Amino acid sequence: QVQLVESGGGLVQTGGSLRLSCAASGRTFSRNAMGWFRQVPGKEREFVAAISWRGGSIYTADSVKGRFTISRDNAKNTVYLQMNSLKPEDTAVYYCAAVGRTYYSGASIYTEDEYDYWGQGTQVTVSS
Repeated sequence: QVQLVESGGGLVQTGGSLRLSCAASGRTFSRNAMGWFRQVPGKEREFVAAISWRGGSIYTADSVKGRFTISRDNAKNTVYLQMNSLKPEDTAVYYCAAVGRTYYSGASIYTEDEYDYWGQGTQVTVSS
């Protein structure tokens, strides 16, 4: 059974930092791009960042560019999201996801339809 399990969410003050982790089990994703999305109640899920299978290409939403950094450790089958200078508008449930197609990192990596595997999400709350 394939699972993506996020951790590291929580409550933080404006300007603070959090590091999210997403541990995969059940299969390796070392040849698959992985990404982070977030969702606020009542709104559509929003792309945050993605990383190609070897980590050579990184894609980041304008809203978090310069503050959030995605990385991965294929030996641990884990992807990370380092979030710095957090703002109240970053408050959301953050989801980890993996692209089903091996080696793919094309234009649709920004869209949730490209991802076949999803975690359950972890809540991030930034207080003002």
